[in-house]
Amino acid sequence: MNACESILGLSPYQGGKPIDELARELGLKNITKLASNENPLGVSPAVKEAVFNSLSSINRYPDGNCFELKKAIAEKLAVTPDMVSLGNGSNELLELIARVFVSKKTDEVIFSQYAFVVYPLVTQALGATAKISPASNYGHDLNSMLSLISENTKLIFVANPNNPTGTLLSDDELYSFLNKVPNDIPVVLDQAYFEYLNIDDNAINWLKEFENLIITRSFSKAYGLAGLRVGYSVCSPLIADFINRVREPFNVNYTAQVAAIAALSDDDHLKDSVEVNTKGYEQLTNGFDSLKLKYIPSHANFIAVEFNNAMNTYNDLLKEGVIVRPVEMSGYLRISIGTADENEHLLSALKKVL
Repeated sequence: MNACESILGLSPYQGGKPIDELARELGLKNITKLASNENPLGVSPAVKEAVFNSLSSINRYPDGNCFELKKAIAEKLAVTPDMVSLGNGSNELLELIARVFVSKKTDEVIFSQYAFVVYPLVTQALGATAKISPASNYGHDLNSMLSLISENTKLIFVANPNNPTGTLLSDDELYSFLNKVPNDIPVVLDQAYFEYLNIDDNAINWLKEFENLIITRSFSKAYGLAGLRVGYSVCSPLIADFINRVREPFNVNYTAQVAAIAALSDDDHLKDSVEVNTKGYEQLTNGFDSLKLKYIPSHANFIAVEFNNAMNTYNDLLKEGVIVRPVEMSGYLRISIGTADENEHLLSALKKVL
């Protein structure tokens, strides 16, 4: 049986190692997972209540159009509901967007060297051509990306903050870039970690000016809903309609919808989550400094740290009950920011294994 040629060279997406898997393998009980950029505080009390109350209705199909959730997001961002699309995590939306605009080998997709691993995966899966811009200080070189634009360019991905490096482009840099991209080429601004920036939401206002701009965000990070898988995009109604045509029916389950609505309404929990992340970043970077470890300054809820032998360190940390994340950057591990106790577990383990 022959599969499509474009997928034969693909490897499945590898998430962070599950806690239960490590417990089975090594018989450990005290395990800290700092691999998947999850919210260490978990979900808010409002979300727990909403999820509990939703259980009596899970025998019914959810609202496939996610009317109430779209309405809540639109109100939060001061946009219209017809600009909002929902996905099974923002990851699904990245794939749906690519399916809307990319269809053949000559189609080109531009993204940065050290960017979210899904960009090259979806490009290859669709049989398209990846145009990879060399990184600048581990982040996006927007001028280099502009130079790659051709008559075959169908899509551009920009992650800000970037994953796995945590680097950040300024609003001025992004706005200037958008002004230089031809308006018939869609630009995806992937803002999965936006809430940790604690800055004005200028990008949403740019949608009035750039019809080719698509902003994607997630409930899996700061909002703590990684296990329910729900993300959203905001763009022109025309592009949102295209996305809606290719999405699967009922792609966001009922419990995820009600949980996301509740999460949006709990500003206090979001504020607490950002504060824990800020303090955790200081705790970890102080620890890395004392261990003489180099790291990339981050604007997200993780830090990319350099090691002499990253994979050996990764495996040694597993034996100490700490799960971090290998990444597609030679010599680096990506470490999520946890609670104070989780961060201390990591730092103590590093002192043992280094």
